[in-house]
Amino acid sequence: MNTLDAIASRRSIRRFKSDPVSPELLQKVLGAALQAPSAKNKQPWRWVVVTGERRKEMAQYMRQGLTQTKARGQNTGSAEWSLKIMEQAPVTVFVLNPYGLPPWQPHTIDQMIDEVVDVQSVGGAIQTLLLAAQDQGLGSLWICDVFYAYEELCRWLGETGELVAAVSLGYADERPAARPRKPASDTVRWL
Repeated sequence: MNTLDAIASRRSIRRFKSDPVSPELLQKVLGAALQAPSAKNKQPWRWVVVTGERRKEMAQYMRQGLTQTKARGQNTGSAEWSLKIMEQAPVTVFVLNPYGLPPWQPHTIDQMIDEVVDVQSVGGAIQTLLLAAQDQGLGSLWICDVFYAYEELCRWLGETGELVAAVSLGYADERPAARPRKPASDTVRWL
């Protein structure tokens, strides 16, 4: 599949088949993500892959975090739906910035600049992962709802740094249509 076809055909998948994804295919997709550009070649990403029975533990910690968030009176948005997708998907990859700080900790100006630059690099790596998955016949969903269970998931993962997102992967059990996009005339300005 050429790059422009992968970009045009990629969709956010919310229903996955139960078929497992081979470790070799996961390595191939993650290997592609490692080729993403990063500022100053810092490569500020760490990937934690959750498969098999460990998915139940993941869901338990995500659920605990959502319960705690609700108990504080905070809205959890679409996080319950994201959790159901994560439980169904055969693979969820947590993406961390090992150099980052949790969002609520105080940051100096220099730390804030580093975080913005690193998160841009991590975002590029996630997009590369999504396109590699598409190229290899896998569906994917980029999930930011992990923030509603941030502390619980970080503790369970045993990782330091900043949890940026999760990506669920597997064989798609749906074929969603393309979602509407704003026209270039609304989003691009030429000088």
